[in-house]
Amino acid sequence: MGLTMVKISLSNLRDIHRAEEGIIPLASVRTLEIEALADTGAISLAIPEEVAEALGARVISHDRVRVADGRSLEVPIVGGLRVEILGRVMTSDALVLPRGTRPLLGAIQLEFLDLVVVPKTGEVIPNPAHPEGPTLPLYSARHARAYRAA
Repeated sequence: MGLTMVKISLSNLRDIHRAEEGIIPLASVRTLEIEALADTGAISLAIPEEVAEALGARVISHDRVRVADGRSLEVPIVGGLRVEILGRVMTSDALVLPRGTRPLLGAIQLEFLDLVVVPKTGEVIPNPAHPEGPTLPLYSARHARAYRAA
């Protein structure tokens, strides 16, 4: 059993919106394809500083995180990324890790895109239960009202 790596495409969402509005050409949208470790133990997407810079991602906050070796680090959080994996797309923020670190694809993105890590084959695949695309669980308005009333 080895590491499960997956190709992900990251784009600057602000650039995409500006291209849609005709402000910049589509070819100017900052996009990178990178290999990330599909890490079910990580909560969120984490990218190295050089990737955040290349995408022109804006820092929206800072947060303290605990890394695998137990250290606690304060890291920037960048927002406004379009994430595409295996044809499934979402928008996301990302933790920014020091230069040269391995990008991590975390549980939030795996769950939202309904992707499954298969350690035996070293693959990330679409959930076989939902091959047509992600199915997000939502509660009905009736349940939401009952919850608020309780």
